[in-house]
Amino acid sequence: MGNKRRRPRHQAPKSPVGLEEPKKGKVPLLCMVLAVVTVAAYWPVLGADFVHYDDGEYVTENQHVLGGLTLDGLKWSFTMDNETANWHPLTWMSHMLDCELFSENAGLHHLTSLIIHTVSAVLLLLVLASMTRRVWPSAFVAAAFALHPLHVESVAWIAERKDVLSGLFWMLTMACYLRYTRRGSRSSYILTLVVFGLGLMTKPMLVTLPFVLLLLDYWPLERLESAPSINRLRAVRPLIVEKIPFFILTGASCVVTYIAQKAGGAVVDIEALSFSARLSNALVSYVGYIVKMFWPVGLAVLYPFKHIPMWQAFSAFLGLVVITIAAILWGRRMKCFAVGWLWYIGTLVPVIGLVHVGSHGLADRYTYIPLIGIFIIVAFAVSYLCLIRPALRSAMALITLLLMTGMFAGTRNQVTCWKDSISLFRRAVEVTENNNFMHNNLAAELANVGQLDEAIVHLRLALQINPDIARAHNNLGIALATTGQLDEAIDCYRHAVHIDPKYASAYNNLGIALAATGQLHEGLLATEKALELAEAYGNEKLAQEARGLLKLFREARSDNEKPAINDNIAE
Repeated sequence: MGNKRRRPRHQAPKSPVGLEEPKKGKVPLLCMVLAVVTVAAYWPVLGADFVHYDDGEYVTENQHVLGGLTLDGLKWSFTMDNETANWHPLTWMSHMLDCELFSENAGLHHLTSLIIHTVSAVLLLLVLASMTRRVWPSAFVAAAFALHPLHVESVAWIAERKDVLSGLFWMLTMACYLRYTRRGSRSSYILTLVVFGLGLMTKPMLVTLPFVLLLLDYWPLERLESAPSINRLRAVRPLIVEKIPFFILTGASCVVTYIAQKAGGAVVDIEALSFSARLSNALVSYVGYIVKMFWPVGLAVLYPFKHIPMWQAFSAFLGLVVITIAAILWGRRMKCFAVGWLWYIGTLVPVIGLVHVGSHGLADRYTYIPLIGIFIIVAFAVSYLCLIRPALRSAMALITLLLMTGMFAGTRNQVTCWKDSISLFRRAVEVTENNNFMHNNLAAELANVGQLDEAIVHLRLALQINPDIARAHNNLGIALATTGQLDEAIDCYRHAVHIDPKYASAYNNLGIALAATGQLHEGLLATEKALELAEAYGNEKLAQEARGLLKLFREARSDNEKPAINDNIAE
């Protein structure tokens, strides 16, 4: 009898990888469709304006950026900037290039962000399809990334250029890393490291990318499969070693980012917010982002931080533990579960709030990269299910089409909220509670267009929620003074400077109101304080206004006249 090849024992497929080779021409066609649909979903944003929420600091009021690509501007972009509390020189250069080409045409600034987002989505499709050799699941992941309403904030907010730009470098780094794993050349490795370093100069969100590269080694690159089971741990060592330069860059970026944010006042003092409060917020946010992914309604530009009841935090903790254990166990059979879940958990760590930055509890823009992990789980798990139950393919295709249609419609609707500042802030106060920041911002915008009565209502609501907001007291004083209620306005300005003794604008407005009511001596003292603070903090515009007011008040006092309120009221 001749030798017969022993039939291998039946094994359940470990993963869908390799079961479908991309057909020639399919991927380029899907890339074209994805690009067209993405642009169509975001098309209304091209008619949107800049918003008075960080867009001023990043573009419209930033003289370094408005000057375009100049040598002085390029030097400034590498300095530790204390205004936006971030170090991202490539992001600054991107804004400078837009101003060089388009000046202050908001629609074209939006177009740049949209193009970057679209290219990132196409790259994600190409990289995943090449890594997994599964076209349709990769297309689903890329389409969900491109069209999900949670990502509108990253694309439609010009100040969040750093988000879409860092996303682009994230995809480019994965593409370069794929090339390195296929070729193994030193030049491919160096290129990957350089692209990763450039990405860190757009936004420090990329600090978790080396961790994700290790996950990709496990699946779908399967770089451990060639090693015998007994030597798997030994095989991991060189994969970790090759990531050491990436982790060094990550550490350097973390240090620079913390210094910049601390100097800029963005990091909340540890004493101001206890670790238990930050941990509770982080746990609930992990769950909250998943809920928003499946039910993206009530989205807002700012969700105010709120203290979480202990039972909610503990329930979130138990849920996360159960899901993590399940993902690891199921990951033995389908690796996409473990990789996708750890991608989501890991990439959210820098922005989950353990080191609390800003006044928000969570933010839609933080899901830009992390949700790719959940999309991978959904797409490849469903693909695997269809492989073992072919009868489900038609139903799943229909469900996928409905999901994409819903995402497209949700994104088109959410984009309209970014039409202008009033639309954006009004939406925020409608879908959130106790949002004193957005009430204050909305009031300022309403006052600018002459809707003073509604502005006063929102300012009183803001102060009802939190009476210790100096800016809200100042803005309420401006609105009241404009409507002739000078005595109430003076009280508001006094509250503002009591809360913030360094509030130069409030002192300036207080001086105007006091002088207008005949209290020239008190008005002079307040204006002199405004000038002193303005000069101390380099606010030359306000200092110049204060000098003009002092001259006017002194002349009025010498002539025994009462000056009228002028246009020098400052927010």
